[in-house]
Amino acid sequence: MKLNIKAFAITGAITWGALVCLYTWWLIVLEGLPADPIFLSRLYPGYEISPLGSLVGLVWGLVDGLIVGAFFAWVYNITAERFRKK
Repeated sequence: MKLNIKAFAITGAITWGALVCLYTWWLIVLEGLPADPIFLSRLYPGYEISPLGSLVGLVWGLVDGLIVGAFFAWVYNITAERFRKK
């Protein structure tokens, strides 16, 4: 079975973007602003724990999820094809 690369990439983008945005709001509502920068702010330039930062995280998450989802589906299809031949 082959994965549809475009569909998997879009699904990864929506999922990761939404999770980063929801995680940011989770921190804002329940825990407040942390004193130390979190890991995501080191990965995504402009990201911070704030309402505007949640939108920046959403955009970075969409881009990151799209790339990783497409790469994963592409590698899966290559690997599945090689094992199918054996």
